[in-house]
Amino acid sequence: MKPEVMQKTVVVWFCALICCLLWGSAFPCVKIGYQLFEIGASDSVSQIMFAGIRFFIAGVLTLIFGSILQRKLLIPKKQDIPSILKLSVFQTILQYFFFYIGLAHTTGVKSSIIVAANVFIAILIASLIFHQEKLTKQKMIGCLIGFAGVVLINTGGGGMDMSFQWNGEWFVLLSTVAYALASVFIKRYSEKIDPVLLSGWQFCFGGLVMAVVGKGLGGTLVFSGGKSALLLLYLAIISSVAFTLWGILLKYNPVSRVTVFGFMNPVFGVILSALLLKENGQAFSVRGLTSLVLVCIGIYLVNRCGSPSEA
Repeated sequence: MKPEVMQKTVVVWFCALICCLLWGSAFPCVKIGYQLFEIGASDSVSQIMFAGIRFFIAGVLTLIFGSILQRKLLIPKKQDIPSILKLSVFQTILQYFFFYIGLAHTTGVKSSIIVAANVFIAILIASLIFHQEKLTKQKMIGCLIGFAGVVLINTGGGGMDMSFQWNGEWFVLLSTVAYALASVFIKRYSEKIDPVLLSGWQFCFGGLVMAVVGKGLGGTLVFSGGKSALLLLYLAIISSVAFTLWGILLKYNPVSRVTVFGFMNPVFGVILSALLLKENGQAFSVRGLTSLVLVCIGIYLVNRCGSPSEA
């Protein structure tokens, strides 16, 4: 894959929005999955087990299709294993362990807003700690405008207050920090390791750990036929395609130029929830459209100054 192709603005926007659309579809699909697999809203261990199985299948699919496309088995070298394990800890295990438990003890509104903060955290870590790019005023203004759009679309139905529980909002925040660190690690490790191999193996390891831990703590899944199997397969494909493509984008572009599209995840989530779950209140309203405009302006401002040369 030629770097100059993956650095073109139209390619970055198209691929990143595809990733966000897929991730956005996961919001309603996970809710549907909980119903099909009979997982209660507060049953964190079953949710962790469910996520683990999903990510393990995603890793297997990534490695199978990657091996077919590259016409070789994607087997990591001995020196690649520590990087894969470290990425797996942050991108899969810690991120989703804290997220699922935290989500059970806070509102979806507050979770969406806290998760959106990963864009700021990733850019700050990439700029101030790992020195992978420059921190500019325009990037911060773009992030603030995009974040305002996320807050706007998530505060229409209430669910906001200033309380912070250690196993609720703080866990969601820890999940967000883990994801931000994972974005920076992907940028660093993909310079030497194939992003497809990196994504596939970290999913396999992380998913296996989560599934075993969830099962060991008493998690259960009730398979109800073909619908549940197809939904689980779709969720696995979402992770496989989106995270692999995201990793390729991070390999060839500054962290800020890619991660800022994360503001689109809750926007797509609200829109698709309206279509699939009939939750129409926020999506097709002046508030929803204004939010989308703010997010797009924020993405444009960050991309305008996030040239590939900064990587």
